[in-house]
Amino acid sequence: MKASSIAFLLDTLASLLVVVLALLTYHRYVVQPALLIGMVDVAEVYRSKEAEFTQALTRADSPNARDQAMRLASDFARKLPRALDELPRECQCLVVLKSAVAGTSSRSVDLTAHLRKKLETP
Repeated sequence: MKASSIAFLLDTLASLLVVVLALLTYHRYVVQPALLIGMVDVAEVYRSKEAEFTQALTRADSPNARDQAMRLASDFARKLPRALDELPRECQCLVVLKSAVAGTSSRSVDLTAHLRKKLETP
């Protein structure tokens, strides 16, 4: 084999390797995350926190207990948007409201429990 044909073969293999790596990277970071859909039932989370807040407020028998119940509500109002913003980055997926999805598929995952856990941590 001539040196020029060996060089051509090596160039072709290097080009092929670069193309394969580029396609694999594109599939991993662009196509595959778009195929996974995370669903969140924000209304359910909100209702449960609202019930918790109402219960704490009705049981409050001192100004300190009422202030603590109000802090619970304000902490939730501050944490919810931040937690919802973090979900897509954590799951590497598209996150939608559960009420907006008609049916489920093997490509969908319910992230409501994960959202609750995020809201419980300080």
